[in-house]
Amino acid sequence: MRTPSWWLPAGIEPAAAWLLASRMLRGFADGYVAVLLPAYLGALGMSVVEIGVLSTLTLAGSAVATIAVGALGHRFRASRLMLGAALTMVATGLGFAGLHAFWPLALVAFVGTLNPSSGDVSVFLPLEHARLARAASTSAARTALFSRYALAGGLSAAVGALASAWPAWWSAHAGGAVLDAMRAMFVLYAVIGAVVALLYRGFIAHEHRDQAATADANPDAPQPLGPSRGIVIRMAGLFCIDSFAGGLLVNSMLALWLFKRFGLSLGGAGQFFFWSGLMMTASQLLAPVLARRFGLVNTMTFTHIPASLFLIAASLVPTLPLALASLLMRSMLSSMDVPARNAFVMAVVTPPERAAAASFTAVPRSLASALGPTIGASLLASGVLAAPLVACGVLKITYDLLLLGMFRSHPVD
Repeated sequence: MRTPSWWLPAGIEPAAAWLLASRMLRGFADGYVAVLLPAYLGALGMSVVEIGVLSTLTLAGSAVATIAVGALGHRFRASRLMLGAALTMVATGLGFAGLHAFWPLALVAFVGTLNPSSGDVSVFLPLEHARLARAASTSAARTALFSRYALAGGLSAAVGALASAWPAWWSAHAGGAVLDAMRAMFVLYAVIGAVVALLYRGFIAHEHRDQAATADANPDAPQPLGPSRGIVIRMAGLFCIDSFAGGLLVNSMLALWLFKRFGLSLGGAGQFFFWSGLMMTASQLLAPVLARRFGLVNTMTFTHIPASLFLIAASLVPTLPLALASLLMRSMLSSMDVPARNAFVMAVVTPPERAAAASFTAVPRSLASALGPTIGASLLASGVLAAPLVACGVLKITYDLLLLGMFRSHPVD
C-alpha cells in the first residue's frame, strides 16, 4: 500500500502520514464518545456524581499508563507498545458496549483508553509524539507537523461530535431503542481501535524500511530523562495547573453542563461540539504562522488567555444563544497553544529523551485533570452551575501567566 504523504509539510519523513491517519480515526472516536458518554451513563441510570467519577477514572488510568511508558517504555520496542495501546482500545469499546453496572465499567474506564476530553490525553500521546518528533528535520518542520497532527485530531473530533446525535436520529427514524444505538457506537469505537492497529503496522513497516535504507537501525534510541530533567519537571508542574483546570470542564462535563443548565438535547450538543471542533481545528492552522512570528511561548499564552475570558463569560450569560456564542468564541482561541506546546516540549529536550519527556509532561494532563470531572460534577450536582466554568477560566489564566514568566526567553532549536 502506498503511503499517503501528500498532506505532509516539507522536511517530514513520509512514514509520519500513518500516524496522522491514526490520529484522525482516534479523534473521530473521541469526539463522539465525549458527548455520548454522559448521556449513555445517564441512560444506564447513573447519577451526575457517578458520571463524574467514571470520567475521572478514565483520565487517571491514562495517567498511570503514561507514567509507565515514560518510566519503562525505553525497555520495550515502541512498536509493541503502540500495538498494545490499539488493542486496549478495542477491549475498551467492547467493555463499555457489553457492561452496564457501575463497578465493572469503572474497571474498564481505568484500564482502558476512553477519552472524555477535547484533547488527546491517552497513552497514545507520548508514543506518537516521540515518533513525530523524529520525523521532522527542523524546528519549523516540527511545529508544522504537530500543527497537522492537531488539525487531523481536531477536524475528525468535530465530525465525531456530530455523529454523537446518530442514536437519537436512529431511534426517531427506525424506531429502535436509543440505548441499543448508543451501545453500537461503543462497538464502533472497538472497530476503530482495530483499524488503528493496522495503521500502526503500516507505520512500523514503513519506518523499518526507511531505517534500512539509511543504514540507521535505531537513530536517537529512547532513553530515560537525563540532561533535560530540570526543565521537564518545571513544565510538568505548570501543566498540572492547566490540566486540573481543563479537567473541571472536559467535553463530557461541558455537555452535562449544557444538558443541566439549558436543557440542550443530545442532537443539539452534537451540533454545538461539531462547530466548536471546526473552530478549534481552523485556529490551529494559524499556530505555525504565529509561532514563527512571535515565538512558541507567546503563541501559547496570548491566545489562551482570551479563550479563558470567553469561558467565564459563558457561565454568566442568561440565555443559551449567548452561552453558545461565548463558548464558540472560546473555541476559536483555546487550542492554538496545542501544536506550539507540543513542539516546544520536543524542542527543549535532547532527541533520545523525547519519548520520556512526552510521557512526563503528558502525565499531569491526565493525572491532574483526572481530579477535575468528579469535582466539576459535584459542583453541578450541588446546583452551583457557574462554578466549574469560572474556576476553569481563572486557573487557566494563572497557568498562562506563570508559563509566560518562566519560559518566554527560553531558547529552542
